[in-house]
Amino acid sequence: MLCSRCKKRMAVVFMSRMEGNETVNEGLCLKCAKELGIPQVSSMMDSMGITDDDIEEMSNQLMELGGDDFEMGGADTMPPFLQNIFGGMGDLSKKSESPEKDSNTKEKKREKGKEQKKNKFLDSYCINLTEKARSGNLDRIIGRDTEIARAVQILNRRVKNNPCLIGEPGVGKTAIVEGIALKIAAGQVPFRLQDKEIYLLDMTSLVSGTQFRGQFESRIKGLIDDIKSAKNVILFIDEVHTLVGAGSAEGSMDAANILKPSLSRGDIQVIGATTFDEYRKHIEKDSALERRFQPITVNEPTIAETTDVLLGVKNYYEAFHKVNISDSIVRLSVKLSERYIIDRFLPDKAIDLLDEACSHAALRSKELASYEKLNQQLKEMMTAEEQLESDPENVDYEKLAEIKSGLIQTKEELKKLEPIVANIQLTKEDLAKVIEMWTGIPAAKIEQSEYGKISELETHLKAKVIGQDEAVSLVVAAVKRSRVQLNKRKRPASFIFVGPTGVGKTELVKCLAEELFETTDPLIRFDMSEFMEKHAVSRLVGAPPGYVGYEEAGQLTERVRRKPYSVVLFDEIEKAHPDVMNILLQILDEGKVTDAQGRTVSFQNTVIVMTSNAGSSDKSNIVGFNKQAGEMAKEKAMRALQEILRPELLGRVDEIVVFSSLSQESMQKIAGLMLDEMKEPLKEQNIDMSYDEKALNYLAQHADGGKFGARELRKIIRKKVEDRVANMIVDHYDSPITMLGITADENDIQIIAK
Repeated sequence: MLCSRCKKRMAVVFMSRMEGNETVNEGLCLKCAKELGIPQVSSMMDSMGITDDDIEEMSNQLMELGGDDFEMGGADTMPPFLQNIFGGMGDLSKKSESPEKDSNTKEKKREKGKEQKKNKFLDSYCINLTEKARSGNLDRIIGRDTEIARAVQILNRRVKNNPCLIGEPGVGKTAIVEGIALKIAAGQVPFRLQDKEIYLLDMTSLVSGTQFRGQFESRIKGLIDDIKSAKNVILFIDEVHTLVGAGSAEGSMDAANILKPSLSRGDIQVIGATTFDEYRKHIEKDSALERRFQPITVNEPTIAETTDVLLGVKNYYEAFHKVNISDSIVRLSVKLSERYIIDRFLPDKAIDLLDEACSHAALRSKELASYEKLNQQLKEMMTAEEQLESDPENVDYEKLAEIKSGLIQTKEELKKLEPIVANIQLTKEDLAKVIEMWTGIPAAKIEQSEYGKISELETHLKAKVIGQDEAVSLVVAAVKRSRVQLNKRKRPASFIFVGPTGVGKTELVKCLAEELFETTDPLIRFDMSEFMEKHAVSRLVGAPPGYVGYEEAGQLTERVRRKPYSVVLFDEIEKAHPDVMNILLQILDEGKVTDAQGRTVSFQNTVIVMTSNAGSSDKSNIVGFNKQAGEMAKEKAMRALQEILRPELLGRVDEIVVFSSLSQESMQKIAGLMLDEMKEPLKEQNIDMSYDEKALNYLAQHADGGKFGARELRKIIRKKVEDRVANMIVDHYDSPITMLGITADENDIQIIAK
C-alpha cells in the first residue's frame, strides 16, 4: 500500500482521525510521518538515531521487496485485517479525480512502469557478455575448441541443457564462456543458439543489501521471471558452488533450491563454473542439483597449447605496455612459469608472468614515461587550441600563439622519442627479475639454461663432494638420461646411496638439490625411522575416506604437488616398514602416484634418492683403498640390500651407488673445505684467516680411522680450532684481532693471532 500523502513510498504508519462525523483512515510512509510531526514517530527516530538518508534507503528497500505488488491502488495486496480497516482507501483516492481521467492516467503509468521494469533484475545483477563481445570488449579466445564445442552441444539439448565447467583455478573456465559469447556474436553457433544472450551473474550484488526476510528470494524470483520473459537468456554463474547456501536463513530457501525447479523444467538455461574441490564439497553432495548439470572437465593446457594462447594474445599486451614481445620470449615465459611458479596453473600463471614482465620492461624505460607524458600534454594543448578557435570574436591571440608554439615543440620531442619507444624489447632478464620477486630464486640462476646446468653438474659436484668421484659420475649420468627423456615413459631419476656413515651420502643429495633446482628449499626429506609401522603409509599419500585426517593432504604427495622440481630424500630406508616401501614402486616405474583424494601427483621432474647403511656395519676386510677391497665393499652392500629390500624395488632404481671409505688425501681436502666455511663469518668481523698444509695433515691424521668419517673431522675442527678462535676473539675484545694463522706441529694445532 502506498503512502496516502506522497503516493510514492510504501505506507508503514497507519492512523485514523475524525473529521466531523466521518472517520478518515490514512497510511503514511516514514518520511511523511516525520514531516507531519507525529510525536510517536519523531521520538522513535530520535531514540534510534535514524537520519533522513536512512529513511530514504529503507523506503527504497521496502519498495524493492514488494516489487510490482505495491502499485497505485494496491489495497488488494494488504493482509485481510488491514483490508478491513482500510478497505475504503482505494475509493477515497479515486474520488479525487474523474473515473475516466483516473483510468487513463493509471494505464499510462502502468505502461511506463512496464517499460522501465523490463529486464530490471537482469540489468541490475548481470553483465551481458554477448553485448560485450559485439562491441569488441572481450579478448579473442585461442584454443579450447573441444571444450567450447562440447558446451555448445550441451546447450543445444532439449532438456538438462546446463553445462558445468569444472577445472583448477586459472585454467580458462571463464574464457570458455567468453569464447561461446564471441561465437554467438559472430553467428558461428547452431540455429537454436543464434539469438541467445549470455549474462554473467554477479552473485555479490544479488546477495548484498538483502537484510529483510524474503528479499533475497524476491530477487531470485524476479531474475528467473526476467529470464523466462526474455526467452533467449543463458545465465552464466561463475563459482556456481556459491549458490549452495547463498541467502539462506532460518526457515528460508537458498539460491540453489529456488533455481532447481526452473532448471528441471527447462525454464532457464545456466552455465556453471567451479573448481574440483568446490564441486566435490558442495554440488556433488546435493545430488538433485548435480543431476541438473552436465559436467565438462577443463584440464590444464599443455606447454604447447599455452604457448599458442600467449602467441594469440600477446598483441593486447604489446599495445597496452608499448613493449615489443618476440615469439621466443613468449615460449620462454611459458617454460619459466611452468617450472618456477608451482602453486598455480597454466595458462593463468604464464599470462601473469608475461604481463608483469612487460610492466617491468616499461618501467625501466625512462623514454617511455616521457613519451606518455608528452602525449598527454599534446592532447591538452590541442583541446585548448580548439576551444580558443571556436570563438573567433574573442580570441586571445597571444595565448593562441603560445599554444601553437608549444604544439610544434612537443611534436618535435615526440618525433625524437618515437624510434626509442618503438624499440623497447621484453627480455629474458625481465622475466627472470619478475620470477625472482615472486619466488626469491636468484635471477642469474633462472637465466641459465637447464642443459647448461647439467653439462657443468659433474664439475660442481666433485668440487663439493670429496673422494666420491665414481659415485658422482654415476649420479650425473643418470640425471642426464632422465632430463633428456630418451624414451616415452616419463619417470624420475632414482638412486640408492649405500655406504658407511660420514662419507658424503647426504652431502651429495644436498649439493645435487642446490645445483639442479633453484628453489629456496629444494630438498624434501623423510626420515624413514618415522615410518616403521604399516599404517604410516597414510602419512605419505593421505588418510583413506572415513579416517581422521582424510581432508588433509599426504606429506609426500602435497609437497611434491607444491614443488614438482625437487629432490626427494628417503633417509635410512632399511628402517621403514616393507608395506610403506610399496608406494615407491609406482613412483619409480610410472613417475606418478594417486593420493587418498584421487588426485594424480607427477614425480617426473623430481630426483628420488634413498640412503642406507646396509652392509657397512661390519668393517672387516673392507678397510683399504685398492680395487679388490672396493669390489668387496660393493658386494657386501648389495647382499645386505637384497636382504632388506624387495627385488621389484631394486630393479626399478636407476643406480645403486656404493660410497667408499674416505682416504687420507680426501680427508685433507674436506678439512680445507670445512676451514674455508669459517672465513666468511670471520671476514664480517674484519678478521682474515689462513691455514697451511701442516694443519690439514694434522686434522686428517687425527680423524682418520674413526667410525664417523667426515663427521669425526667436524668434531676435531670444532674442538681444536673453533673453540680456540672463539676464546681468542673474546679475550682480545679491547684490541680486536685482524689476522689468524692456523698451523700445526707434531703435538697439536697452533693458532697465531695478530
